[in-house]
Amino acid sequence: MSYKIIVDSCGELSPEMKASGYFATASLSIDVDDYHVIDDETFNQKEFLEKVAASPNCPKSSCPSPDTYMEKYHCDADHVYAVTLSAELSGSYNSAVLGVELYKEEYGEKKIHVFNSKSASIGETLIAMKIAECEDKGMTFGEVIDTVETYIEDQHTYFLLESLEALRKNGRLTGLKAMVATALSIKPVMGATPEGTICQLGQARGMKKALVKMADEIAAHEEHAEDKILAISHCNCPARAEELKKLLLARLQPKNVIILDTAGISSLYASDGGVIAVI
Repeated sequence: MSYKIIVDSCGELSPEMKASGYFATASLSIDVDDYHVIDDETFNQKEFLEKVAASPNCPKSSCPSPDTYMEKYHCDADHVYAVTLSAELSGSYNSAVLGVELYKEEYGEKKIHVFNSKSASIGETLIAMKIAECEDKGMTFGEVIDTVETYIEDQHTYFLLESLEALRKNGRLTGLKAMVATALSIKPVMGATPEGTICQLGQARGMKKALVKMADEIAAHEEHAEDKILAISHCNCPARAEELKKLLLARLQPKNVIILDTAGISSLYASDGGVIAVI
């Protein structure tokens, strides 16, 4: 059976994934005041981050439309899967689900399933990789869905921000708290709840201590890491990603480690210097 995996553009695709022909991207768009950008191959991260930093307002993102998803589903593959940003953070999941209904009305029945990642960025990447692994093992469509949904429930997302400005601008953090944290160089270690919302797990003063705190948090909560892939994404800080990898490998023994650059819209919250880890 042939398959296709569509990942919204908050997820990262490695060069190998792009070249395989099995993966496609559904692009989000974002507005920073009067600056409009589509998160595709034309996305200019440097320019985007400069616009975000210069604006006092919170950027407004738009998920791919149901029509966009419908057309992505319209392909030669027998099995089609979509992986979206957490439904608690974006309308991408609901849009992808509505796209399935539009497809059926327009083209008829097809085996399509939408996965709510309950994560973002490289968490979506790992889910897409898991789908491909299941398909390559010859699992049925139903077996793939059950296996991947279980995988999502067991996945954990952690992230460390260089700047709190994005959280302040979108109302997740008061201006006073952000100001005090910035003045004291306090770096919060954040995570995702089982429902896919954002929570704070801890904090440390300075990025070096925060990386250690992040590694400690991950090691304290992960079981059977030897059966999992550790994925790290970063925004313009490969050395920091490598340092986090080193810290984690001193505490865990995952079966594999991958590191990718956060090239698109997910760099909004990571900002220059942010790192995300998923296992």
